[in-house]
Amino acid sequence: MKTRRLTMAQALIGFLKNQFVERDGIQNPFFGGCFGIFGHGNVAGVGEALQENPDFRYYQCRNEQAMVHTASAYAKMSNRLRTIACTTSIGPGATNMLSGAALATVNRLPVLLLPGDIFAKRKVAPVLQQLESEHTQDISVNDCFRPVSRYWDRIYRPEQLITALPEAMRVLTSPADTGAVTLALPQDTQTEAFDYPRELFEKRIWVIPRNRPDASLVNKALEWIRAAKRPLIIAGGGVHYSEANEILAQIAQATGIPVGETQAGKGSLHYQHPQSVGAIGVTGTSAANILAESADLVIGVGTRYSDFTTASKTAFQAPEVRFININAAEFDAFKHNAIPLVGDARVILAELHQNLAGWNVGSGYADKIEKLRTDWDNEVERLYNLGHQPLLSQSEVVGAVNTFSAPTDVMVCAAGSLPGDLHKLWRTRDPRGYHLEYGYSCMGYEIAGGLGVKMAAPEKEVYVLLGDGSYLMMSTEIVTSIQEGCKLIIVLLDNHGYASIGGLSAACGSQGFGTRYKYRDSRGSISGKDLPIDYAANASSLGAISLRAKNLDELKAALATARDQDRTTVIVVETDIDERVPGYNSWWDVAVAEVSSIKSVQDARKKYEESVQKERYFL
Repeated sequence: MKTRRLTMAQALIGFLKNQFVERDGIQNPFFGGCFGIFGHGNVAGVGEALQENPDFRYYQCRNEQAMVHTASAYAKMSNRLRTIACTTSIGPGATNMLSGAALATVNRLPVLLLPGDIFAKRKVAPVLQQLESEHTQDISVNDCFRPVSRYWDRIYRPEQLITALPEAMRVLTSPADTGAVTLALPQDTQTEAFDYPRELFEKRIWVIPRNRPDASLVNKALEWIRAAKRPLIIAGGGVHYSEANEILAQIAQATGIPVGETQAGKGSLHYQHPQSVGAIGVTGTSAANILAESADLVIGVGTRYSDFTTASKTAFQAPEVRFININAAEFDAFKHNAIPLVGDARVILAELHQNLAGWNVGSGYADKIEKLRTDWDNEVERLYNLGHQPLLSQSEVVGAVNTFSAPTDVMVCAAGSLPGDLHKLWRTRDPRGYHLEYGYSCMGYEIAGGLGVKMAAPEKEVYVLLGDGSYLMMSTEIVTSIQEGCKLIIVLLDNHGYASIGGLSAACGSQGFGTRYKYRDSRGSISGKDLPIDYAANASSLGAISLRAKNLDELKAALATARDQDRTTVIVVETDIDERVPGYNSWWDVAVAEVSSIKSVQDARKKYEESVQKERYFL
């Protein structure tokens, strides 16, 4: 057997740059490079290996959590057919990636994490940043990655890489089991040499399958659909990942079945498609939620039925409601006692479409769908044009950006009150134009995620919408966007606090406690004057162009100016934190204190006890 004598780290990079994926006969490299921040745990190993392999691009970043977010966004924008590896030192560098790992796994996005680890040889222990245990020597902070990784391994010996890497790739390229993969790399082992078989570095193609479900279950699903009077499709992220948008549009058009969309599934249909009823669930439209309440059949396509989608199991109230679930993951397909159609969404929808030829919903149901769509469109127009004074409302900012942006532009957001408003109000015109990370709802994802989107689709204009809370948590990847020439248009809503949790606190009777950015007053309470934070000056200090907008005309002018710039531009617009988009025929279970001396909490508890009665089991 012919071999190459390489360090473990050199072998790792040599393997990664020769991994390809193929779907529908189209091949592309799986890894777009490697993000990294170097420390003593990886600088002499993976760092040296990256230096020796300039054809495997290294990206410098500012924050370890952010680089995992960027890799996740890159993977999502690429329909999970590409990703970026991330390397750090042992210790705080590694554990800074934990939130990013959880986000990737929760959202089923492939990301390869390569944290350095403590010495495999134990002679020099305890080493810098080592977590010692009196119960075992086989532990480090990297064990924290186990519950948030789909695959986890520690490479104690250089030859273990030969069997670990194929397993890592199996998980990363799986439509059902993908997520964060963590290979913990002891710093001494990274630098050890071994005679690796040359076959390890040959081009390897991982075929992404389009699996088909059991034929008898398909026939049973067809029977249920034909018998349904008020069917409803819920389009989840799996529609995008399987590239099933076109066939979904066709089957909805032919059958008349309305389509509601989850956060991950938004954009599955063009907002003007006659069967598109928009967002569903807690942050849903009146159209989708009214239809969900009376639906007798729910067809979930690529959704995991989070509490936001099901309105904490209160969305579907028809006593006879049944479920059909189309999903690559068996785990999700079986939820709600559904007929589980386990396989690829595109091929399953195509088979259903073919066998439902000539069948459609009744005229009465079709008329109801059309009216609900019209009513909702009028509501969006109202919220886009409130004319709120003296500060803009958040819905007006959403409307201005949505109206100004081109159909193929991409909007990126993640946490706070913006995702709810965007889910309801954003009019999607392109399948990839709406990019929300809401499975983990991670503050700080937005700018890093926008960078990942731009790296995956450099030809597109990328708009990042975020609140001041998320900006303060992780604005530093503005520097990376400048360094890499990845222009972003960042619209920063300054509402002097945590708008989302402030509203939730009020709904729970806690009056927005601890959610405003204010000085501490003479009584010791954080309720004094607003903190004088200059976000535009901060963004300028990081290398961005900064603009300010005080009203709708100034916002529109700033958007036009930003579009003409050649580097990242931040638009700061002050908004009214108390002017909110209402909820529509929906509810979210957030438990309220059962005992309290605060009257508003007592009142909120009574409402909670009434609402929780609507929660259901689906057995």
